[in-house]
This record gives sequence, structure tokens and C-alpha cells, in this order.
Amino acid sequence: MTILRPEQERIKQSTREFVARNIIPRAAEFDRSGEFHPYLLDEARESKIFAMAVPKEYGGLDYDSVTQALVLEEWGYGCAGMGTTLAASILSMDSVLVAGTDEQKRRYFTPMLSARIGAFGLTEPGAGSDAGSGKTTAVKAGDDYLLNGSKCWITNGAVATVYVIYALTDPSKGVKGLSAFIVERDRPGFTIGTVDHKLGIRSSNTSELLLKDVRIPAANLLGKEGDGMKIAMKTLDLARPAIAALSVGLAQRALDECVKHLQKRFPDKPQPGQTLQFKLADMAIQVEAARQSLHHTMELRDSGAPFSKESAISKTFCSDVAMSVTAQAVSLMGSHGYTSELGKYMRDSKIMQIYEGTNQIQRLVISRAVLTPAPAAVSTLKAGE
Repeated sequence: MTILRPEQERIKQSTREFVARNIIPRAAEFDRSGEFHPYLLDEARESKIFAMAVPKEYGGLDYDSVTQALVLEEWGYGCAGMGTTLAASILSMDSVLVAGTDEQKRRYFTPMLSARIGAFGLTEPGAGSDAGSGKTTAVKAGDDYLLNGSKCWITNGAVATVYVIYALTDPSKGVKGLSAFIVERDRPGFTIGTVDHKLGIRSSNTSELLLKDVRIPAANLLGKEGDGMKIAMKTLDLARPAIAALSVGLAQRALDECVKHLQKRFPDKPQPGQTLQFKLADMAIQVEAARQSLHHTMELRDSGAPFSKESAISKTFCSDVAMSVTAQAVSLMGSHGYTSELGKYMRDSKIMQIYEGTNQIQRLVISRAVLTPAPAAVSTLKAGE
């Protein structure tokens, strides 16, 4: 079990207060309207929370992975849509952390210091889980590249300042010809297409990106040509636990609201009936197991140990728990659960099983790791021992 340091406890408490003050009171309003929440960026500017993953040398907060998970869980508790805005901006930064030069990092991270946000552009209409099937191209033109194509279902797409866009520099190589680029919002030819209206996380912005002869300097290439898939996979390993953290927050909120409702429903009884008690106990077990799975992954990440399998496990398990617990909470609350804000938590939970790599893809990642033979142990025993 993770024992939090005093500084982590302080950050967790201050985040909880921020969420109670700025997110929870307006979450239902923005969910109903399906609108983005620009006010939140202004409220977050002083705290630099959108730069919590940015290293201190670039002016950021440089929170360790467990601390980032604590913050994201609290945001997910308040509103998974608003939490997705923060998580997706960190996702875009992860590509730059993985492969950016010092100059690229300074340029990319600077907007986040003042609560502007980034976006990650990998998915295309015909290339979701199979990123190698993308059609967006980046053709070398002197000292520049010309980008042409489109991206879809991009979180923060219409509201970001800067993007990491993945495009094929050599389509003949398929996935091995994929490259990653920094693309600024104000580049001519870069436009926002359809804005999506969603079942859940409705307050987050999700949109289509259109690129027509978007000219960017070669200095905006991350790593080398053909490094794109490698960068994307490392980025997603870093980012998937963020979805796990939002999922834990969602599940905890549903459990808490369910408990409040049942206590009001049975005011003359110190405890509801044993059947309800057992259901609540099972929900609490799932939430805490999910939280510990997430923290274990983040501790591995901070230690520098391999964590790709654990990243997939925590994303899958935590999002499945969020779906299970929110659905159970709605069932236990009956008509009130179906007509109250609790329905929002269940709607929000579904996307957790889909984005940042579907849970089916995560199970492929996990199974491949399980089926890969571990290195043979080298015996240090002498003959006869």
C-alpha cells in the first residue's frame, strides 16, 4: 500500500479543495450544455497545475508520477470531462518529454506554464488502434515539411495552443515510416473540423483536425524520421495511467454518492441491510484495489523500472472498475440513480475503456508480455550444493 509523503498529502488536499471550489459546482452545467470550460484554465493559471508534469528546469512543477496520479484522481472525482482536459494536455507533453530536444521542450512547455493546453494527434478516421493505417503525410520541402491529412477524435483539438501530430514521412514503409511533429495552432492551413458531441465527458473538447499544406520547419520533427511509432508507444505507456487515475476518481465519487443516498434513504437505521452492505463492500474493494494497482504502476515508473505491462494493467483494471462501480451505484439508487447526476458518472466511465488504447488492445499488450519468456535465472550454486 502506498504511504504518501507529507508533501503529497498537502498537494492532494489542496487539489481536493480546488476541485470542490472550481469543478464540482459547475460540472453538471457543462455536461448538460456539452461546452468546453475555459473558465477552469483561468482558475488553474496561478497553480501551474497544467505544468505539473513539466520538469523544473523548464519552469514546471515536476511532480513525480504518484503525485500526478493523486491530482488526476481528484479531478476525475470532480468531473471526468474536465479531468480529461488536463490528462490529454499531459499526453501531448509526454511525446516531447520522450523525444524532444532542449529547445523543443522549452518551446512546447512554455504555454502550459500559463494554463494553456496541448493536444495529441495520432488517430485518423481509418486508423484508430491500427496507427500504421494512417493517411496523413509529411513531405520534405527544402528545410520544411508539408503536412496534409486529417485527425479525428482529438481531445483538446479545438482549444489547444500546440499539438504533437503524427504523419507518414515514408508511406511505403507503413508504420515504420511514421514520424512525430510539433505543430503550432496558428500555422496556415491548420484548421479545426467537426466538433464532436459525446455520450460522456461532454465538457471536454473533442474535434477533428484538418491539415492542408501546413508548412512547419524541420526543427519541429521529434526525434528522427520513422521514430513516430516508437515515440507514440512510449508516450502511451506514460499516459495510460492518467486514464486509470481519472477512472479511480470516477469510481470513488460514485461510491461516495451512493453511500450518501442510502444513508438518507434509511435515516432511522445505522446501517442499510446486509445485502446492500455487501454490495457497498465489494465496490469499496474494487476501488481500493484499482487505486493500489495505479500507484504500483506509478512507483515503477518513478523508479525507472520497466512498466509497460503494468501501465496496460492499471488502465484496463481501473477503467473496468469505474464502469462496474458506477453502474452498480446507479442500480442501488434505482430511479434516483438513473435520473440524477450519477448517470453522468456512468456515461463518463465508458470512454475510459476506449480511449488511450481500447481495453481490448491493452489485453493484447498484457498477454504478449505474459507469453514472452522471462530471462532464464542464472544459478550461482556450485556443484553439489
